Amino acid sequence: MKILYLHGFRSSPASYKARVVEQRMAVLGHVADLICPQLPASPKAAMALALSLVKDVPAGELAVIGSSLGGFYATFIAERLGCRAVLVNPSVDPLKNLAQAVGITTAWHSNAPFEFKQEYIAELAALKVGRITDPARYFLLAATGDEVLDYRDMTAHYAGARQHVIQGGDHAVSNFEVYVDDVLAFCGLDTSK
Repeated sequence: MKILYLHGFRSSPASYKARVVEQRMAVLGHVADLICPQLPASPKAAMALALSLVKDVPAGELAVIGSSLGGFYATFIAERLGCRAVLVNPSVDPLKNLAQAVGITTAWHSNAPFEFKQEYIAELAALKVGRITDPARYFLLAATGDEVLDYRDMTAHYAGARQHVIQGGDHAVSNFEVYVDDVLAFCGLDTSK
């Protein structure tokens, strides 16, 4: 089973949740099955990269984990490829939030410049999934205390999917290690080790 991990806006493979997934997969003997790319700022380029990395993986042998904007991307990929997806505090409609992020800032895990261009808003719009087609392929992990996104938008968008709503918590899901086995088991890994 290959797992594609997609980080959030301005984030990286060095994010807390990505590292928790990598560490747990290493313990389980599956670290070589993790694909965790640094996504470019352009949504179109990010999806081209992600899709190129899994182009030879059958849908039944692939799961995508996406956090925040990565959850938006994971939904697009799951719909396009027919694979399973885990969404961790996903952005359901980044068009609402990211228009104000146009400009140059820095990445979260480095001082590298990060530019989000105006044309990326249209690229996001082209990736929007209005309604998921097979809720059984989705697992939503959403925190009521998310200070960035509203968990109610998430639970409505992924209606019918497996959902775990964390009472309180935060956008980063700072205690993600508590949930990583459920996430990986949904992806198809044996987490009994």
